[in-house]
Amino acid sequence: MPYPIFDRSRLRIKPIDERVNDLQLPQMMVLPETPAPDFSDPSIPKISAAMIEAREKEAPVILMMGAHLLRKGMNPLIIDLMKRGLITHIGMNGAGCIHDYELARIGATTESVARYIHEGQFGLWKESGELNDLINQGADAGLGIGEAVGKAILERGYAYAETSLLAQAYRLNVPLTVHVSIGSDIIHEHPNCDGAKLGKATYQDFLVFTNTIDHLENGVYLSYGTAIMGPEVYLKALAMSRNAAFQEGRQISHFTTAVFDLQDLGDDWHQEIPKNQAAYYFRPYKTILVRTVADGGTSYYVRGDHAVTFPALYHSLSEMDGGRNA
Repeated sequence: MPYPIFDRSRLRIKPIDERVNDLQLPQMMVLPETPAPDFSDPSIPKISAAMIEAREKEAPVILMMGAHLLRKGMNPLIIDLMKRGLITHIGMNGAGCIHDYELARIGATTESVARYIHEGQFGLWKESGELNDLINQGADAGLGIGEAVGKAILERGYAYAETSLLAQAYRLNVPLTVHVSIGSDIIHEHPNCDGAKLGKATYQDFLVFTNTIDHLENGVYLSYGTAIMGPEVYLKALAMSRNAAFQEGRQISHFTTAVFDLQDLGDDWHQEIPKNQAAYYFRPYKTILVRTVADGGTSYYVRGDHAVTFPALYHSLSEMDGGRNA
C-alpha cells in the first residue's frame, strides 16, 4: 500500500494582489548608467579579461546564479551583457524563476516568510501558481522551464517583460536553464504542480546546461550566490562532458571559474583544505575553485555583497570593452 499523501484540495489560494510585496519595480533595478560602486578587488579585472577573451574565442560565458542576484536588481546589467555576448548562458534555481516571473507580470515580488507562515499562506498565491501551467505545457512540448516561461512572458505581453531575464534570454536566443529541487519552491505547494512534468522540464534544462559545459574549453563559469545547486549541477554536467570529450580525444580543462559570495575563505583558495575546517563543506570552494580547475584552469574568489560585486564586474567589463553597451 502506498503511504497516504496530503490532499491539496484543502488549500486556500489567494489572489496575488492581496499579498504584501517587499520588492517593487522600477525602484529596485540597477541600470547600466548607474555609477560604479565603491568596491574593488584585484580579481575582477582578470575575470573581465577572461570573459572578453572567451567571447573572442566563441567560448561560453556561463552565469550560474542564486535568486539574490535578481533580488538585488541586477537584471538590466545582466541583459546588457547578454546583448553584448559577454554572458551566453544563464542557470538559476527555481526561486530565481519565480521572482523573475512575478516581476515581469506584476512588477513586484518577495513575500515575508515571517508575515505569512503563521497561517500557512506563504507561497499560496494564484498568479504565482500559474507558473505550473506554463511548465506543464512546456514539458508537453519538450521545452525546459527557462525556455517555456520566457516564451510565455513575451507572448503574453507582460508589462515588465523588458526587464525579465527569462523573456530577454528567450528573445536573444541565450539559453536560460532552471534547475529545480522538487519541494523547495512555493509553486510546488499548488494543486496544479505536476511532479512528473516538472521533473521532465528541469531535466531538459540540465541537458541543455550540460551541452554548454561540453564547450567550456577557453570559456568562463561564474558562480553568484549559489552554494549548493550551482556547484552540484556544474559538477555532474562537467563529469558527463569530460567523459564524452575523453572518448573523442578532446579536453575540457582550460577555462576560468569565479565564485562571488560572502564566505571568508582566507587568502588562498586554490588548495583543498582539511575536512576539520568548516570551509571544506562550502561546495563552491572545493568544487569550483579547486577540483574542477586542477587540470589547467584558473579560479578566482570575490568576497562581497552582490549589490556591489556584480556592478563592479559590469563596469570593469564596460571599460575593457571600449566603454560600449548594447
